[in-house]
Amino acid sequence: MPVQKTIHRAQADKRAGKAASTQAGEFVKEEVDRVRAGKHGVRSARQAIAIGLSKARRAGVDLKAPKKGTTSEATRKKAAKDSAAGQHKSAAKSTSTESKTKRARAATTALKRESGQGASSAALSRQTKTAAARRPAASRSAAAKKAASTKGAAGRSAAAKKAAHTRAARSHH
Repeated sequence: MPVQKTIHRAQADKRAGKAASTQAGEFVKEEVDRVRAGKHGVRSARQAIAIGLSKARRAGVDLKAPKKGTTSEATRKKAAKDSAAGQHKSAAKSTSTESKTKRARAATTALKRESGQGASSAALSRQTKTAAARRPAASRSAAAKKAASTKGAAGRSAAAKKAAHTRAARSHH
């Protein structure tokens, strides 16, 4: 269950006109923080992201299931089921509370056995770069333009200052 603070941040993103993926990013960030805090581990950065996206869909973020052919059928089915749960529609027959509890405990126990390396900055950076490399330049450019337009004047100013600071820090090396 996501923290209320995360849900409120996602709702604020929605009010600001930001994309569903940006709203879902709040849940992914929360999941990465949980792994870094040692609550449980993950096998990879992709798993941490997947858990976060699942929580986002269940919290009502209007995030579409991946397109056919991009992921496995099981992943698409799970995404559709999560979205339905977030819209309070029953996707399938409900299972007994006992089996739900057992399944939840088994999943948590399995995650506790994994390491926290999947949420390290290096692992997340690697995942981000490979994901971006799979997208065409036009798509990346369009996303950047939309991000800039929904940021607002103060946000753009802060981002420019941060970029200048980063450039200055990197030029000394």
